[in-house]
Amino acid sequence: MFRFRRIVAPSLITAGLAIGLASCAPKPPPPPPPPPLPPPKVVVIPPKPKAPNGASDNILVPPADANGLRQSLNRNISSAQMVWNLRSAYNVAALNCNAPVHADILPRYKAFLTTHNKVLNAINKRLDVEFKAKYGAKFIAPREAYITQVYNHFALPPTLSDFCDAVMAVSRDGAAVTPANLEAFAVRSLPNIEVVFDDFYRRYEVYRTDLAIWQAQYGNLVNPPQQAVQITAAPVPDGTAAGH
Repeated sequence: MFRFRRIVAPSLITAGLAIGLASCAPKPPPPPPPPPLPPPKVVVIPPKPKAPNGASDNILVPPADANGLRQSLNRNISSAQMVWNLRSAYNVAALNCNAPVHADILPRYKAFLTTHNKVLNAINKRLDVEFKAKYGAKFIAPREAYITQVYNHFALPPTLSDFCDAVMAVSRDGAAVTPANLEAFAVRSLPNIEVVFDDFYRRYEVYRTDLAIWQAQYGNLVNPPQQAVQITAAPVPDGTAAGH
């Protein structure tokens, strides 16, 4: 009898060996994990700008001219008015400059009134003439209103300490001034007091600019805008039925 022999093609044997070897090969390592996300950016918020000398946020700043001098009750006035405004500065300082370093202001003010009594009376009459020429027979009320404004100007709280220092220096120089030289002394000395306010308003404008920049950059981070909340009012019972 003839025996049939199974013939296996070499290609099939090779393929089988390849599959077997492949199944025994080590598996490739898994891909590395994605890199971690960068940490959130830390925003360092600088301190909120503060008004100079503890001033409030709503001070009105008078406009300045090309030289940086502010419109003021103490500028573009007569020499007689400058004498009287210097007297007003002394008065405000005597009432408000109570620190020990300013202790000499009050006695100097009293000496000022005594030494220059006659000149001050004459100046007062000249000012009546000036205001009457400007306002007519009813000049007293405008003059009193002007004097009140001058007092309030000198008594501006944020400038009080520097104002007291300025009056302290002026009154020291004025102690030796004779009545004949009082008017000239006032003309050259009143501006030395007024520069206190020029300096304050300049610093206050810088503060407002810095504050606007700070609010634009950091305002929403410090005080995020609040979402609007709708509130529905509950119906109110009709009270007309009560008691019936």
